[in-house]
Amino acid sequence: MISQQLVDLSRLQFAVTALYHFLFVPLTIGMVWILLIMESVYVMTGNVIWKDMTRFWGKLFGINFALGVTTGITLEFQFGTNWAYYSHYVGDIFGAPLALEGLMAFFLESTFIGLFFFGWNRLSRTQHLMVTALLAIGTNLSALWILIANGWMQNPVGAEFNYQTMRMEMTNFWAVVFNPDAQAKFVHTVSAGYVTGAMFVLSISSWYLLKKRDVEFAKRSFRVAAAFGLASALSVIVLGDESGYTVGEAQQTKMAALEAMWETKPAPAPFTVVASINEAAQKNDWEIEIPWLMGLIGTRSISKEIPGIYEIKAKNRERIMQGMVAVTALEALRANRNDSVAKQAFERHKADLGFGLLLKKYVTDVNQATPEIIDKAVNDTVPRVTPMFWAFRIMVGLGFAMLALFALAFWSTLKTAIQQKPWLLKWSLWMLPAPWLSCELGWFVAEYGRQPWTIYGVLPTHLSVSTLSVNSLYGSLAGFIGFYTVLLVVEMVLMIKFVRLGPGSLGTGRYQREAAPQNPVTAHA
Repeated sequence: MISQQLVDLSRLQFAVTALYHFLFVPLTIGMVWILLIMESVYVMTGNVIWKDMTRFWGKLFGINFALGVTTGITLEFQFGTNWAYYSHYVGDIFGAPLALEGLMAFFLESTFIGLFFFGWNRLSRTQHLMVTALLAIGTNLSALWILIANGWMQNPVGAEFNYQTMRMEMTNFWAVVFNPDAQAKFVHTVSAGYVTGAMFVLSISSWYLLKKRDVEFAKRSFRVAAAFGLASALSVIVLGDESGYTVGEAQQTKMAALEAMWETKPAPAPFTVVASINEAAQKNDWEIEIPWLMGLIGTRSISKEIPGIYEIKAKNRERIMQGMVAVTALEALRANRNDSVAKQAFERHKADLGFGLLLKKYVTDVNQATPEIIDKAVNDTVPRVTPMFWAFRIMVGLGFAMLALFALAFWSTLKTAIQQKPWLLKWSLWMLPAPWLSCELGWFVAEYGRQPWTIYGVLPTHLSVSTLSVNSLYGSLAGFIGFYTVLLVVEMVLMIKFVRLGPGSLGTGRYQREAAPQNPVTAHA
């Protein structure tokens, strides 16, 4: 059996690298569309300030893009180094969207980001705008294929286990692509990225306005960010509701943990706003609820129940018992592929194979599992409730706070001079970290809430890891943390440097903190 320390360290290493990577991804996804909006206005109006806005915010986008690519490459290598059995078991399905991401999106992004930066004086206005549009499309295609892969891990459709190859094999590519979980995750995640890009531009523009620097430049940037951010924040909330519905359909365990719903409640279930969670006693000491709301979100009806943790554990116990039969039959088939009795038993119970494999964490032969071991496996099927419950509520709270900010910011651009509302500008500045915190919490809820599975209901996490030494994992984990921290510091230093320089870093002679250009014709082109 694999040691639990090895499993925990492998999970921790992937979590650390993924969390670092996801510091850069949302800003890349969001800022590229803001650049497209700004450049579109420039092409339509010919007003050079919009070109300057595209170039300046493009510099910050480029710094972030480079760090996002650097940290993302490591993640894909980890599937082979740290999660070798996972890669073997589901590589036929999981590898396809990853390959498409590399072939279609990564090369598209890499090509057009070069043209974006070096094509200003070589391409016409319309041609350069098309480059920016293709860069935006490539960035979103990259996210699409990654989230199709991740969505399949959450809801493994279009695939079937083959006992002859001992692997999952794809049976329907389009079912994988149009997986409801994948589509809901994609639109929700990219909308969160749009909010991140909008908040970044809004916050920095607010700082310029508070400092009374490059006011016209900052006012236009603020206005674009406020409008784009308002639309994006509304999309995140609406699409988050859709994502909640797909979770309720495919991952009832995650839904129950998010709601700290220990017992099945009459339909439509209430939404628990806050609660005092007592995990030892498996109950809430007290809770504040909104009637009906969770039932409407999770089931889209007023008559369908959302099962509680007790009911889910009872169902999972039965699936583990059925899974024991499937594991036993599979082992018999490995010894003799022509064993017709074992084949019939496996076909009857193969839907519960993953649940039987949960016992492998504790015993080599599942038939030796005692009632106590089965109880442990049943308890493993539900993640810890407290971190899920509060991570989700902090994320949602931040989402509504950002929606309120974008709404007020947008309204202020229509009614009064923005600089006359310093309290709004300060609020915008202090909210800068909010979208990153929300994105990281969303990632945590999605991935931690899937435990104990790498592939939900199919492959337990403890069977997915490579055979590595604990010391090598400690060493590589320390190396990743150190290297990624250096990269994060480099990004922060570069970002702060160019933010402080402001549009004056363009060298056009039109902004503060810069000398007049030596060649005015070139500078104003």
